[in-house]
Amino acid sequence: MLLIPEKAIFWIEKKILLIADLHLGKVGHFRKSGIPIPRELEQEDLAVLSDLILAYQPEELLILGDFFHSHMNSDWNWIALWRQQFPHLRIHLVKGNHDLLKEEDWRSMEIEMHENILEIPPFSFCHHPPVISDHTIPKTYYFCGHIHPAYILKGMAGQSKRLPCFYVEPGLAILPSFGRFTGGHALKRKVNSQIYLISGQDIIKLPSKKPSQFRMGLNKE
Repeated sequence: MLLIPEKAIFWIEKKILLIADLHLGKVGHFRKSGIPIPRELEQEDLAVLSDLILAYQPEELLILGDFFHSHMNSDWNWIALWRQQFPHLRIHLVKGNHDLLKEEDWRSMEIEMHENILEIPPFSFCHHPPVISDHTIPKTYYFCGHIHPAYILKGMAGQSKRLPCFYVEPGLAILPSFGRFTGGHALKRKVNSQIYLISGQDIIKLPSKKPSQFRMGLNKE
């Protein structure tokens, strides 16, 4: 698994690109309510996604929920135009709590929608993080979104900076939100967890509290 600074993961062996929480349609939702949010935010997100597809040449795109944050609105037209650029790319969507559209809407875009979980051995892909006890070994390894994980770095002079991150612990990896028009939830570290901070084009692995029993690849380009 290759962690990418653009807040995605590339499963090299299967040629699958993983992202979570684009929240497209959120801008249109706010604009419909009279709140002037720039449309360029979502267009830039789709442009970044297009660049990743062209760079890594995945055969499949797997979206871990909250792809379209709204009922139908005009932002759907941007997705239709974007989808036409990649007609041969197989796209999966694991349904998130903000994915309110009907299944036939997704089918019209040739997007395969999965209600709760998608199994691609040896992994499981979902939107909400499952509850994993600290004293049990999970039967599978989960990748998920929903949380929008972030980490707050604190300086000795009292300054602080919040950065998006990949959060990894035994049995679970949580992806950062891909969309720019989203918040971030600061996570507290657990024993045996790993934090991979995203700072510009760099991914920075924080020192772990305890030696980790698993590995994930880093994109050092």
